[in-house]
Amino acid sequence: MTAPAPWNEDFRADPYPGYAMLREAGPVHRITTPIGTESWLITRYEDARAALADGRFSKDPRYAPQRLRDLGVVGDGEGPTGANMLNSDPPDHTRLRRVVGKAFTPRRVEALRPRVQDVTRQLLDAMAPGEVDLIGAFAFPLPVTVISELLGVPAEDQDQFRTWTTAMITAPTTPENRRVRDEGIGAIQRYLAELTEDRRRHVDTDLPHDAQPDLLSALILAADERGTLSERELQGTLMLLLTAGHETTVNLIGNGMLALLRHRDQLDTLLAHPELLPSAIEEMLRYDGPVEHATLRVATEDVEIGGVTIPKGSVVSIVIGSADRDPRRFADPDDLDIGREENPHLAFGHGIHFCLGAPLARLEGRTAFGELLRRFPRIELACPPEQLRWRPNAAGIFRGVQALPVTLA
Repeated sequence: MTAPAPWNEDFRADPYPGYAMLREAGPVHRITTPIGTESWLITRYEDARAALADGRFSKDPRYAPQRLRDLGVVGDGEGPTGANMLNSDPPDHTRLRRVVGKAFTPRRVEALRPRVQDVTRQLLDAMAPGEVDLIGAFAFPLPVTVISELLGVPAEDQDQFRTWTTAMITAPTTPENRRVRDEGIGAIQRYLAELTEDRRRHVDTDLPHDAQPDLLSALILAADERGTLSERELQGTLMLLLTAGHETTVNLIGNGMLALLRHRDQLDTLLAHPELLPSAIEEMLRYDGPVEHATLRVATEDVEIGGVTIPKGSVVSIVIGSADRDPRRFADPDDLDIGREENPHLAFGHGIHFCLGAPLARLEGRTAFGELLRRFPRIELACPPEQLRWRPNAAGIFRGVQALPVTLA
Protein backbone atom coordinates (compact mmCIF):
# COMPACT_ATOMS: atom_id res chain seq x y z
CA MET A 1 0.00 0.00 0.00
CA THR A 2 1.15 3.56 -0.73
CA ALA A 3 0.05 6.83 0.96
CA PRO A 4 -1.85 5.13 3.77
CA ALA A 5 -4.84 6.47 5.62
CA PRO A 6 -3.20 8.47 8.41
CA TRP A 7 -1.66 10.95 5.95
CA ASN A 8 -4.64 11.43 3.64
CA GLU A 9 -7.02 14.29 4.50
CA ASP A 10 -10.13 12.57 3.18
CA PHE A 11 -9.30 9.42 5.09
CA ARG A 12 -8.57 11.39 8.28
CA ALA A 13 -12.12 12.76 8.21
CA ASP A 14 -13.44 9.21 8.73
CA PRO A 15 -10.77 6.50 8.83
CA TYR A 16 -12.96 3.81 10.34
CA PRO A 17 -14.45 2.26 7.16
CA GLY A 18 -10.92 1.97 5.80
CA TYR A 19 -9.69 0.35 8.99
CA ALA A 20 -12.58 -2.12 8.79
CA MET A 21 -11.42 -3.16 5.33
CA LEU A 22 -7.85 -3.56 6.57
CA ARG A 23 -8.95 -5.71 9.52
CA GLU A 24 -10.89 -8.00 7.22
CA ALA A 25 -8.12 -8.18 4.63
CA GLY A 26 -5.49 -9.43 7.07
CA PRO A 27 -3.90 -9.04 10.50
CA VAL A 28 -0.87 -6.99 9.40
CA HIS A 29 -0.24 -4.64 6.48
CA ARG A 30 3.03 -3.24 5.15
CA ILE A 31 2.70 0.34 3.94
CA THR A 32 4.87 3.05 2.42
CA THR A 33 4.70 6.38 4.20
CA PRO A 34 4.88 9.82 2.53
CA ILE A 35 8.48 10.20 3.72
CA GLY A 36 9.46 7.07 1.85
CA THR A 37 9.81 4.71 4.79
CA GLU A 38 8.04 1.41 5.42
CA SER A 39 5.79 0.66 8.37
CA TRP A 40 3.74 -2.35 9.40
CA LEU A 41 0.17 -1.67 10.56
CA ILE A 42 -1.43 -3.88 13.22
CA THR A 43 -5.18 -3.28 13.13
CA ARG A 44 -7.02 -6.04 15.02
CA TYR A 45 -7.78 -5.75 18.74
CA GLU A 46 -6.20 -8.94 20.10
CA ASP A 47 -3.09 -8.50 17.96
CA ALA A 48 -2.80 -4.83 18.92
CA ARG A 49 -3.21 -5.54 22.64
CA ALA A 50 -0.60 -8.28 22.50
CA ALA A 51 1.81 -6.11 20.49
CA LEU A 52 1.53 -3.23 22.96
CA ALA A 53 2.90 -5.54 25.67
CA ASP A 54 5.36 -7.50 23.50
CA GLY A 55 8.97 -6.87 24.54
CA ARG A 56 10.18 -7.81 21.07
CA PHE A 57 8.81 -4.47 19.85
CA SER A 58 11.26 -1.91 21.19
CA LYS A 59 10.45 1.70 21.99
CA ASP A 60 14.12 2.67 21.93
CA PRO A 61 14.72 4.87 18.82
CA ARG A 62 18.28 3.53 18.56
CA TYR A 63 16.74 0.50 16.86
CA ALA A 64 15.02 2.67 14.26
CA PRO A 65 16.11 2.55 10.60
CA GLN A 66 18.78 5.02 9.50
CA ARG A 67 16.30 6.64 7.13
CA LEU A 68 14.31 7.97 10.11
CA ARG A 69 17.51 9.43 11.57
CA ASP A 70 18.38 11.07 8.25
CA LEU A 71 14.98 12.73 8.18
CA GLY A 72 15.19 13.86 11.79
CA VAL A 73 12.23 11.74 12.90
CA VAL A 74 14.45 10.33 15.65
CA GLY A 75 17.72 11.60 17.07
CA ASP A 76 20.57 9.88 18.85
CA GLY A 77 18.66 7.48 21.03
CA GLU A 78 15.55 9.63 21.38
CA GLY A 79 12.40 10.78 19.63
CA PRO A 80 11.02 14.31 19.22
CA THR A 81 10.11 14.53 22.91
CA GLY A 82 13.67 13.70 23.97
CA ALA A 83 14.91 10.98 26.31
CA ASN A 84 12.03 9.78 28.48
CA MET A 85 10.08 6.71 29.51
CA LEU A 86 8.03 6.74 26.29
CA ASN A 87 11.21 6.25 24.24
CA SER A 88 12.88 3.59 26.34
CA ASP A 89 12.82 -0.09 27.23
CA PRO A 90 13.51 -1.81 30.55
CA PRO A 91 15.57 -1.34 32.63
CA ASP A 92 15.70 2.40 31.74
CA HIS A 93 11.95 2.53 31.30
CA THR A 94 11.40 0.93 34.70
CA ARG A 95 13.66 3.46 36.38
CA LEU A 96 12.18 6.48 34.61
CA ARG A 97 8.58 5.45 35.17
CA ARG A 98 9.26 4.83 38.86
CA VAL A 99 10.72 8.33 39.23
CA VAL A 100 7.85 10.04 37.42
CA GLY A 101 5.33 7.86 39.26
CA LYS A 102 6.68 9.04 42.62
CA ALA A 103 6.24 12.65 41.55
CA PHE A 104 2.98 12.13 39.63
CA THR A 105 1.09 10.42 42.45
CA PRO A 106 -2.67 9.77 42.80
CA ARG A 107 -2.55 12.16 45.76
CA ARG A 108 -1.16 14.93 43.56
CA VAL A 109 -3.74 14.25 40.83
CA GLU A 110 -6.65 14.16 43.30
CA ALA A 111 -5.46 17.42 44.82
CA LEU A 112 -6.00 18.98 41.40
CA ARG A 113 -9.76 18.29 41.40
CA PRO A 114 -10.83 21.68 42.86
CA ARG A 115 -8.50 23.55 40.51
CA VAL A 116 -9.75 21.61 37.46
CA GLN A 117 -13.29 22.55 38.46
CA ASP A 118 -12.33 26.21 38.96
CA VAL A 119 -10.59 26.46 35.56
CA THR A 120 -13.50 24.71 33.85
CA ARG A 121 -16.05 27.09 35.34
CA GLN A 122 -13.97 30.17 34.56
CA LEU A 123 -13.70 29.13 30.92
CA LEU A 124 -17.43 28.47 30.71
CA ASP A 125 -18.17 31.83 32.36
CA ALA A 126 -16.30 33.49 29.49
CA MET A 127 -18.36 31.66 26.83
CA ALA A 128 -21.45 33.72 26.02
CA PRO A 129 -24.46 32.25 24.20
CA GLY A 130 -23.93 32.19 20.46
CA GLU A 131 -21.32 30.60 18.23
CA VAL A 132 -17.93 29.65 19.65
CA ASP A 133 -15.00 27.42 18.72
CA LEU A 134 -15.06 24.83 21.50
CA ILE A 135 -11.43 23.86 20.86
CA GLY A 136 -9.96 27.33 21.16
CA ALA A 137 -12.25 28.56 23.93
CA PHE A 138 -12.45 25.44 26.08
CA ALA A 139 -10.85 22.15 25.01
CA PHE A 140 -7.34 23.59 24.67
CA PRO A 141 -7.06 26.09 27.55
CA LEU A 142 -8.42 23.67 30.16
CA PRO A 143 -5.77 20.91 29.98
CA VAL A 144 -2.90 23.26 29.09
CA THR A 145 -3.68 25.36 32.17
CA VAL A 146 -3.87 22.28 34.38
CA ILE A 147 -0.64 20.62 33.15
CA SER A 148 1.19 23.95 33.20
CA GLU A 149 0.16 24.62 36.79
CA LEU A 150 1.00 21.04 37.75
CA LEU A 151 4.50 21.49 36.35
CA GLY A 152 4.86 25.02 37.67
CA VAL A 153 4.85 26.88 34.33
CA PRO A 154 3.95 30.59 34.73
CA ALA A 155 0.52 31.50 33.40
CA GLU A 156 1.89 34.11 31.01
CA ASP A 157 3.91 31.45 29.17
CA GLN A 158 1.12 28.94 28.61
CA ASP A 159 -0.13 30.30 25.29
CA GLN A 160 3.22 29.44 23.71
CA PHE A 161 2.65 25.73 24.17
CA ARG A 162 -0.06 25.46 21.51
CA THR A 163 2.36 26.78 18.89
CA TRP A 164 5.29 24.72 20.13
CA THR A 165 3.51 21.41 20.51
CA THR A 166 1.75 21.82 17.15
CA ALA A 167 5.18 22.29 15.61
CA MET A 168 6.60 19.32 17.50
CA ILE A 169 4.06 16.85 16.10
CA THR A 170 4.26 18.17 12.52
CA ALA A 171 5.05 15.32 10.14
CA PRO A 172 8.49 15.93 8.51
CA THR A 173 7.16 15.26 5.02
CA THR A 174 8.73 18.38 3.42
CA PRO A 175 11.78 20.55 4.13
CA GLU A 176 9.47 23.31 5.35
CA ASN A 177 7.66 20.95 7.72
CA ARG A 178 10.99 19.73 9.06
CA ARG A 179 12.07 23.33 9.66
CA VAL A 180 8.85 24.14 11.53
CA ARG A 181 9.16 20.97 13.57
CA ASP A 182 12.81 21.54 14.47
CA GLU A 183 12.18 25.17 15.45
CA GLY A 184 9.29 24.13 17.70
CA ILE A 185 11.38 21.45 19.40
CA GLY A 186 14.28 23.86 19.84
CA ALA A 187 12.07 26.57 21.32
CA ILE A 188 10.47 24.32 23.91
CA GLN A 189 13.83 22.76 24.82
CA ARG A 190 15.34 26.19 25.49
CA TYR A 191 12.33 27.29 27.51
CA LEU A 192 12.31 24.19 29.70
CA ALA A 193 16.06 24.39 30.32
CA GLU A 194 15.71 27.99 31.53
CA LEU A 195 12.64 27.18 33.64
CA THR A 196 14.44 24.22 35.24
CA GLU A 197 17.47 26.29 36.19
CA ASP A 198 15.26 28.97 37.71
CA ARG A 199 13.19 26.46 39.68
CA ARG A 200 16.26 24.52 40.83
CA ARG A 201 17.36 27.48 42.94
CA HIS A 202 14.16 27.26 45.00
CA VAL A 203 13.69 23.52 45.56
CA ASP A 204 13.30 22.59 49.22
CA THR A 205 15.31 19.38 49.52
CA ASP A 206 13.75 18.63 52.92
CA LEU A 207 10.35 17.98 51.33
CA PRO A 208 9.50 14.54 49.85
CA HIS A 209 8.45 14.17 46.20
CA ASP A 210 4.71 14.41 46.67
CA ALA A 211 4.98 17.38 49.03
CA GLN A 212 6.83 19.55 46.51
CA PRO A 213 4.77 22.55 45.33
CA ASP A 214 4.84 21.40 41.70
CA LEU A 215 5.82 18.44 39.57
CA LEU A 216 8.89 20.16 38.14
CA SER A 217 10.33 20.66 41.63
CA ALA A 218 9.66 16.98 42.41
CA LEU A 219 11.47 15.88 39.25
CA ILE A 220 14.39 18.22 39.92
CA LEU A 221 14.67 16.68 43.39
CA ALA A 222 14.81 13.24 41.80
CA ALA A 223 17.50 14.37 39.38
CA ASP A 224 19.68 16.28 41.87
CA GLU A 225 19.22 14.52 45.18
CA ARG A 226 18.53 10.95 44.20
CA GLY A 227 20.57 10.85 41.00
CA THR A 228 17.85 8.83 39.31
CA LEU A 229 17.34 11.22 36.39
CA SER A 230 20.02 12.67 34.16
CA GLU A 231 19.60 16.27 33.02
CA ARG A 232 18.84 15.01 29.52
CA GLU A 233 16.18 12.66 30.89
CA LEU A 234 14.73 15.41 33.05
CA GLN A 235 14.27 17.66 30.03
CA GLY A 236 12.85 14.82 27.94
CA THR A 237 10.39 13.92 30.68
CA LEU A 238 9.19 17.52 30.91
CA MET A 239 8.66 17.63 27.14
CA LEU A 240 6.70 14.40 27.28
CA LEU A 241 4.50 15.55 30.16
CA LEU A 242 3.76 18.90 28.56
CA THR A 243 2.86 17.37 25.20
CA ALA A 244 0.99 14.27 26.33
CA GLY A 245 -0.46 16.14 29.30
CA HIS A 246 -2.64 18.39 27.21
CA GLU A 247 -2.70 17.26 23.56
CA THR A 248 -4.66 14.10 24.30
CA THR A 249 -7.22 15.81 26.54
CA VAL A 250 -7.83 18.51 23.92
CA ASN A 251 -8.76 15.71 21.51
CA LEU A 252 -10.80 13.80 24.08
CA ILE A 253 -13.00 16.85 24.65
CA GLY A 254 -13.21 17.82 20.97
CA ASN A 255 -13.76 14.34 19.52
CA GLY A 256 -16.08 13.34 22.36
CA MET A 257 -18.27 16.40 22.03
CA LEU A 258 -18.47 15.96 18.27
CA ALA A 259 -19.52 12.33 18.75
CA LEU A 260 -22.30 13.37 21.13
CA LEU A 261 -23.49 16.13 18.81
CA ARG A 262 -23.66 13.66 15.91
CA HIS A 263 -25.57 11.16 18.08
CA ARG A 264 -28.21 13.35 19.66
CA ASP A 265 -29.98 10.39 21.25
CA GLN A 266 -26.84 9.62 23.25
CA LEU A 267 -26.42 13.26 24.24
CA ASP A 268 -30.04 13.42 25.39
CA THR A 269 -29.56 10.21 27.36
CA LEU A 270 -26.50 11.68 29.09
CA LEU A 271 -28.36 14.88 29.91
CA ALA A 272 -31.19 12.86 31.43
CA HIS A 273 -28.84 10.48 33.26
CA PRO A 274 -25.66 12.33 34.32
CA GLU A 275 -24.67 9.30 36.39
CA LEU A 276 -23.64 7.73 33.05
CA LEU A 277 -20.83 10.26 32.66
CA PRO A 278 -17.98 7.87 33.67
CA SER A 279 -19.04 5.22 31.15
CA ALA A 280 -19.70 7.94 28.56
CA ILE A 281 -16.09 9.13 28.86
CA GLU A 282 -14.81 5.57 28.36
CA GLU A 283 -17.02 5.19 25.30
CA MET A 284 -15.76 8.48 23.83
CA LEU A 285 -12.20 7.23 24.33
CA ARG A 286 -13.07 4.03 22.47
CA TYR A 287 -15.32 5.41 19.76
CA ASP A 288 -13.11 8.22 18.43
CA GLY A 289 -10.16 8.42 20.79
CA PRO A 290 -7.44 11.07 21.00
CA VAL A 291 -4.62 8.68 20.01
CA GLU A 292 -5.09 6.97 16.66
CA HIS A 293 -1.71 5.23 16.43
CA ALA A 294 0.61 4.14 19.21
CA THR A 295 4.05 5.74 19.08
CA LEU A 296 6.98 4.23 17.22
CA ARG A 297 8.05 0.66 17.88
CA VAL A 298 10.75 -1.38 16.14
CA ALA A 299 10.92 -5.18 15.89
CA THR A 300 14.14 -6.42 17.52
CA GLU A 301 13.65 -9.86 15.96
CA ASP A 302 11.35 -11.50 13.44
CA VAL A 303 7.82 -11.49 14.91
CA GLU A 304 4.93 -13.53 13.55
CA ILE A 305 1.41 -12.16 13.86
CA GLY A 306 -1.51 -14.06 12.38
CA GLY A 307 0.74 -15.98 10.03
CA VAL A 308 2.54 -12.84 8.82
CA THR A 309 6.20 -12.34 9.71
CA ILE A 310 7.29 -8.82 10.55
CA PRO A 311 11.05 -8.76 9.86
CA LYS A 312 13.62 -7.67 12.42
CA GLY A 313 14.32 -3.93 12.17
CA SER A 314 10.83 -3.06 10.88
CA VAL A 315 8.92 -0.04 12.14
CA VAL A 316 5.58 -1.12 13.61
CA SER A 317 2.48 1.04 14.00
CA ILE A 318 -0.24 -0.28 16.30
CA VAL A 319 -3.51 1.29 15.14
CA ILE A 320 -5.46 1.89 18.34
CA GLY A 321 -8.27 3.61 16.43
CA SER A 322 -8.83 0.44 14.43
CA ALA A 323 -8.42 -1.99 17.33
CA ASP A 324 -11.06 -0.14 19.35
CA ARG A 325 -13.58 -0.61 16.52
CA ASP A 326 -12.89 -4.34 16.06
CA PRO A 327 -16.19 -6.30 16.05
CA ARG A 328 -14.27 -9.35 17.27
CA ARG A 329 -13.99 -7.58 20.64
CA PHE A 330 -16.78 -4.98 20.76
CA ALA A 331 -20.44 -5.52 19.98
CA ASP A 332 -21.71 -2.99 17.40
CA PRO A 333 -18.36 -1.16 17.48
CA ASP A 334 -19.43 1.61 15.10
CA ASP A 335 -22.30 2.61 17.41
CA LEU A 336 -21.75 5.19 20.15
CA ASP A 337 -23.18 3.64 23.31
CA ILE A 338 -22.53 5.72 26.44
CA GLY A 339 -23.93 2.93 28.62
CA ARG A 340 -21.56 0.28 27.24
CA GLU A 341 -20.78 -1.88 30.26
CA GLU A 342 -17.72 -3.83 29.11
CA ASN A 343 -15.27 -1.45 27.48
CA PRO A 344 -11.62 -2.61 27.60
CA HIS A 345 -10.48 -0.01 25.06
CA LEU A 346 -6.82 0.65 24.29
CA ALA A 347 -7.01 4.45 24.29
CA PHE A 348 -4.45 4.63 27.11
CA GLY A 349 -2.38 1.77 25.73
CA HIS A 350 -1.56 -1.51 27.45
CA GLY A 351 1.41 -3.10 29.16
CA ILE A 352 4.35 -1.29 30.71
CA HIS A 353 3.71 1.83 28.61
CA PHE A 354 0.09 2.25 29.80
CA CYS A 355 -0.50 5.98 30.10
CA LEU A 356 0.62 7.28 33.50
CA GLY A 357 -1.64 10.32 33.03
CA ALA A 358 -4.87 8.33 32.56
CA PRO A 359 -6.30 9.35 35.97
CA LEU A 360 -5.71 13.04 35.18
CA ALA A 361 -7.25 12.70 31.70
CA ARG A 362 -10.34 11.03 33.15
CA LEU A 363 -10.63 13.71 35.84
CA GLU A 364 -10.41 16.48 33.26
CA GLY A 365 -12.81 14.72 30.88
CA ARG A 366 -15.49 14.09 33.48
CA THR A 367 -15.23 17.62 34.83
CA ALA A 368 -15.26 19.22 31.38
CA PHE A 369 -18.28 17.33 30.05
CA GLY A 370 -20.18 17.46 33.31
CA GLU A 371 -19.86 21.24 33.67
CA LEU A 372 -20.26 22.02 29.96
CA LEU A 373 -23.49 20.06 29.56
CA ARG A 374 -24.90 21.35 32.84
CA ARG A 375 -24.26 24.92 31.69
CA PHE A 376 -25.21 24.54 28.02
CA PRO A 377 -27.54 21.53 27.59
CA ARG A 378 -28.83 22.81 24.23
CA ILE A 379 -25.39 22.93 22.60
CA GLU A 380 -25.46 22.24 18.85
CA LEU A 381 -22.93 21.84 16.06
CA ALA A 382 -22.68 25.13 14.15
CA CYS A 383 -21.56 23.71 10.80
CA PRO A 384 -22.08 20.58 8.70
CA PRO A 385 -19.76 17.80 9.95
CA GLU A 386 -18.16 17.47 6.52
CA GLN A 387 -16.76 21.00 6.85
CA LEU A 388 -14.66 20.05 9.89
CA ARG A 389 -10.93 19.56 9.39
CA TRP A 390 -8.75 17.14 11.28
CA ARG A 391 -5.28 18.11 12.40
CA PRO A 392 -2.45 16.50 10.45
CA ASN A 393 0.41 15.30 12.63
CA ALA A 394 3.51 13.17 12.66
CA ALA A 395 2.81 9.50 11.91
CA GLY A 396 -0.92 10.05 12.50
CA ILE A 397 -0.42 9.52 16.23
CA PHE A 398 -2.97 12.05 17.51
CA ARG A 399 -6.51 12.46 16.22
CA GLY A 400 -8.39 15.69 16.77
CA VAL A 401 -10.44 18.34 15.03
CA GLN A 402 -8.69 21.65 14.30
CA ALA A 403 -11.76 23.62 15.39
CA LEU A 404 -15.24 22.70 16.61
CA PRO A 405 -17.80 25.48 15.96
CA VAL A 406 -20.80 25.08 18.23
CA THR A 407 -23.83 27.15 19.10
CA LEU A 408 -24.49 27.73 22.78
CA ALA A 409 -27.95 28.63 24.05
